[in-house]
Amino acid sequence: MDNFISLDLIFRWLHVLFGITWIGLLYYFNFIQGEYFKEAEASAKADATKKLAPRALWWFRWGAMFTFITGVILLVGVRQTHGIDGYIIMGALMGTFMFLNVWLVIWPNQKIVCGIVEGDAASAGPKALLASRTNTLFSLPMALGMMGSQHGAGSAGSIVDHANAGVAQPLTMGLIAVIVLILALEANAIVGKLGPMATVRGVIHCSVALTVVTLVLLQFV
Repeated sequence: MDNFISLDLIFRWLHVLFGITWIGLLYYFNFIQGEYFKEAEASAKADATKKLAPRALWWFRWGAMFTFITGVILLVGVRQTHGIDGYIIMGALMGTFMFLNVWLVIWPNQKIVCGIVEGDAASAGPKALLASRTNTLFSLPMALGMMGSQHGAGSAGSIVDHANAGVAQPLTMGLIAVIVLILALEANAIVGKLGPMATVRGVIHCSVALTVVTLVLLQFV
């Protein structure tokens, strides 16, 4: 049996592969294409919107889909073997909202912007942008959550500890604060404003700051 590759390794490899595709295109849209569209001539922008963006969005949304599916499979396995800690809860919650933002907000509105379906492109564009910026905001702390699971210390210890016969531990105040913060930011993604995320530099700074805040909350609160 030792000569066979475990299913856990296969799904981890797939999860990373699909995640690279998804988040790579997320950064492309936010850091490259969006900035190019601000400077492009009208004809070039129209051509890219019609021919380039739909192709990129296809890989983007299906990368998100299969990252989410493999993530759910891995989460079930992690819960059964190691238990679930504050880091994986944060990462999974952010990843789930990011996936939902892609399929329920970004893609429906981008279909209007790209002319695939009829609608008000003037209002659809800002909605898609806000959700996309929020996903960019979540991307760094989400990665921390996925990588930090089982490696953190202090209050980020197991919430459901399989090694202890699946005994549930009370949620820490730090984890509760992280969950509330994530919910508030996701609510802003739906009905709020860009604020400091309006610029590339702004959303990067906000993502780094959010990563630091969530790390402190999980480790020390």
